[in-house]
Amino acid sequence: MAKASPAEQILLLDLQALDSKIVKIDRAVKALAADPEIAAAQAAVAESEDARREVAAESTAAQQALAEVEQQVEKVQARIDKDRAQIDAGRGTARDMMALQHEIDSLLLKRGELENTELEMMEAAEEVMPRLEGATAAADGTAAQLAQLERGRDERGGELATERGHLVAERAELAGRIDAALLALYEKRLAQHGVGAARLFHGTSEGSGMQLAPGDLAEIRDAAADDVVYCPDSGAILVRSPEWM
Repeated sequence: MAKASPAEQILLLDLQALDSKIVKIDRAVKALAADPEIAAAQAAVAESEDARREVAAESTAAQQALAEVEQQVEKVQARIDKDRAQIDAGRGTARDMMALQHEIDSLLLKRGELENTELEMMEAAEEVMPRLEGATAAADGTAAQLAQLERGRDERGGELATERGHLVAERAELAGRIDAALLALYEKRLAQHGVGAARLFHGTSEGSGMQLAPGDLAEIRDAAADDVVYCPDSGAILVRSPEWM
């Protein structure tokens, strides 16, 4: 049976307390990484960005369509101006002048049709603008909410990292004061069972939270003070003290 002084065995309880705090912090860090509120905010950002891109694409298409019609109007007007200039200059025969005037009349009709289309395109482009502004505001709002949640997560993560660093340093200092063989035994039990050491208090193992069977308890009570004994349920080293028995 392994042996260690009662004083050193009691140090294991302090070591276990530090390890439990470190495990608790590690769990909190994992919980931060899997925060459902942040996951929901990320999904909301993706959805609002999709909606914004869809309306933006619609706005771009409307602006492009308007620009194309405006260019067509400009081309028709340029042709009208050219024909009128030729008529005003009087170059060509009477038949040529009549042909040019006929072409101008046709171009004026075409310009009118294009201008009507231009008005429709302008209305379409104007109609989509408020929706684009609304979609952009919604996307910006969800992004801001996500950024706020992520800042809170990162700040809390930093606090936990700092706290963990202090605990690890404190643990290293304490572990250095414990006999290497006892420490190795504790570490093995901790790795195997999740609890390395626990107090035996009035017949109850604080490692398992259960009252020990009379036979197990009698055997432990009969053990020497420097014997290392174990919880039959949790597998942890049971730390004893006369006032706890």
